[in-house]
Amino acid sequence: MNLEQVRFNMIEQQIRPCEVLDTTVLDLLKQVRRENFVQADKKALAFADLEIPLGFGVAMWQPKLEARVVQDLHVRRSDKVLEVGTGSGYLTALLAAVGGHVTSVEIVPELSAQAQKHLATGQIHNVTLAVGDAAQGWGSDSYDVIVLTGSTPVLPEAFKQALKVGGRLFAIVGDAPAMTARIITRVAEDRYENKNILETVVVPLQNALQPERFVF
Repeated sequence: MNLEQVRFNMIEQQIRPCEVLDTTVLDLLKQVRRENFVQADKKALAFADLEIPLGFGVAMWQPKLEARVVQDLHVRRSDKVLEVGTGSGYLTALLAAVGGHVTSVEIVPELSAQAQKHLATGQIHNVTLAVGDAAQGWGSDSYDVIVLTGSTPVLPEAFKQALKVGGRLFAIVGDAPAMTARIITRVAEDRYENKNILETVVVPLQNALQPERFVF
């Protein structure tokens, strides 16, 4: 398999049509090698337009979703980033390549350990990995960028409160089959702006906040 050709095909056939046109992001996808973040028996799927199972009930996002999120969050070198759900560590690596420092929290210790190896192989050092349950918030720090890599039926208020003014939060909110990917920007201490960017369906975060369900 010609890796550079299939990488080119992924960018041109999947990612550009998903309105990812930022040349910085497109170049980044050439530099951070996605095939190095998948299991050995799934390398042939690294550039396919599908989610790749990681085990433990979770999967890597489709490449076009990863690229769209990095583009639309406008991550800067000065940004302090929180990622909830490390998974393979690939999105972590993309965020670290454009951000200042990434704290990534994973509830499954085995996935966190695998991601650590992937990031070390790629010599990506501006990342702190933590094992824990961050589905409804994490610590008391404030962040410029927060990314939830699993969906949540209800968005916990703690994530909005953890944004600095000017900070951006990406979350996929709702229940299947109707989930909305949105970016929430804290424009003032007491004011937020919401932008819906696409419809998608991804696996919920473990222990995600649930709405009150009406029971007959």
